[in-house]
Amino acid sequence: MQAGNRQYRRANDIPATIPVFPLSAALLLPGGRMPLNVFEPRYLEMIDHAIGGDRVIGMIQPNLEGELKPGGEPKLCEVGCAGRITTFAETGDGRYLISLQGVCRFRVAEELHTRTPFRQCRVLPFLSDLDEEKGAEDVNRPALLKVFRAYLEANDLEADWESVSRAENATLVNALSMMSPYGAAEKQALLEAPDLKTRAETLIAITEMALARDREDFGSSLQ
Repeated sequence: MQAGNRQYRRANDIPATIPVFPLSAALLLPGGRMPLNVFEPRYLEMIDHAIGGDRVIGMIQPNLEGELKPGGEPKLCEVGCAGRITTFAETGDGRYLISLQGVCRFRVAEELHTRTPFRQCRVLPFLSDLDEEKGAEDVNRPALLKVFRAYLEANDLEADWESVSRAENATLVNALSMMSPYGAAEKQALLEAPDLKTRAETLIAITEMALARDREDFGSSLQ
């Protein structure tokens, strides 16, 4: 996996401990790019910490059931995705604009007790994610594009079909998953899909259900 100027090939390439950014309904996947507008003081400090080190932070969702730790902070989901900071800019008004490129998913081994205002975890990386095209040949691309087109038509949206046609399967599946307008539970299901084929199938199923609900709602509004 290439992210910015760095290649990630082996377990030793992934930091054992990373700062984490809990953000609901935010999905980062290997190879994907996520822009972030960072303004909270503790996360500004987190970015400073990462820029001064290996430039890796973990995107992870708060626990989907809303469970809290004894101190009142939300518990975390078990699986997140590590990303490398590949672009960084200061806005002049105290914010950072950064771009993360996904490297690999991870499972939280433990959350550490630290003195930093941001949270840090010891993580176990999904090493299979470092092979960017693994399982890409198994993706049902026609079915994925069919449901994507149906979603666009139902919502009066357009796409750059020339770029879509040029995209590799892994890029297409992960990009569509990240930009999908679904909730936290659906985003976590897409993140935790065991392989690219299953992620594509999950995205197709979620989108088909959303389209079916929209049709039912439209029919009910006419009655």
